[in-house]
Amino acid sequence: MKPDLETALHLMHSLPSGTLATHSLQLPGYPFPSALPFAPDERHCPVFLLSSLAEHTKNLLADQRAGFLVADASEKHVLENPRMTITGNIAYAEATHELQSRFLRYLPEAEQYMALPDFAFYRLVPEKLRYIGGFAQMGWLEQADWEEIEVLPLQEEADLIQDLLGDLPPGVRLLGLDRYGMDMERHGRRERQRFPAILHSTDQIAATTRRLLAAL
Repeated sequence: MKPDLETALHLMHSLPSGTLATHSLQLPGYPFPSALPFAPDERHCPVFLLSSLAEHTKNLLADQRAGFLVADASEKHVLENPRMTITGNIAYAEATHELQSRFLRYLPEAEQYMALPDFAFYRLVPEKLRYIGGFAQMGWLEQADWEEIEVLPLQEEADLIQDLLGDLPPGVRLLGLDRYGMDMERHGRRERQRFPAILHSTDQIAATTRRLLAAL
């Protein structure tokens, strides 16, 4: 059974970190897993801020192929939790102002590392994804599915967030917006609010976001 792409997107957006598996240089043929924070970009690809001194970065510079696991840990039994493994290639991502601003909204603590010369952005471009929503709820998504995602340009997102600052209730920080939902931090915890449908205009996104914020 093929999973719903939007469900997979919402799982990834609701989590602040995951496990990155690279090909080990020290032990050729073995995977090397690392726990890492990440932020999704406007195309919903995971973006990482990595040090060239880190073992996983050295591995990636030798072999870009990697797997990234994100898993909801809200339930007691891990096999009952939704999770997704993204396989693909990780490559250097240009540190544009828009990308840095979005990344820092999700991970403000990363600012201290951005000024260091050994840190740079890297992006995982999915080739294939395995989503498991629970018992008998699993399947594969292809790169072609990911490429069909409707994108909200970063500048339009930044303008929307600026306009919505006055609508934020106490304890809420708006992290990101896209055509499928909004990401926020509420009382220190990452949350994802799904829109009732794909929204094609910024006016629709603004109005729907205001309604969701007012209902918190």
